[in-house]
Amino acid sequence: MKTIVAGREPVTATEFIELALGIDLELFTGSATESAIERAARLDVAHEVLADLRESEPGTAAFAESLLRTQPLKQPRPSGRRPRRTVRRPVIGSTARTAVAA
Repeated sequence: MKTIVAGREPVTATEFIELALGIDLELFTGSATESAIERAARLDVAHEVLADLRESEPGTAAFAESLLRTQPLKQPRPSGRRPRRTVRRPVIGSTARTAVAA
């Protein structure tokens, strides 16, 4: 069975939530790559949208407010150093045996 919201067929669960609730999830959750200035601007807009939602749709506002409390996963920063390479040393006392095909 296909689920169609507002005449569109969502592919992912995130798209389904966005279409069903009519809000952009990234506005409330943010992204891992945003700068401090971008985060401040996004949060200003999110709080304004949240104020409007509280008046018109309290259920959606509660969900959006819970999204504001979540933190995006941070991408690990490269340290600028290459990983250390390990050198395999032969074990002393072992003999290498090879098979020769006739």
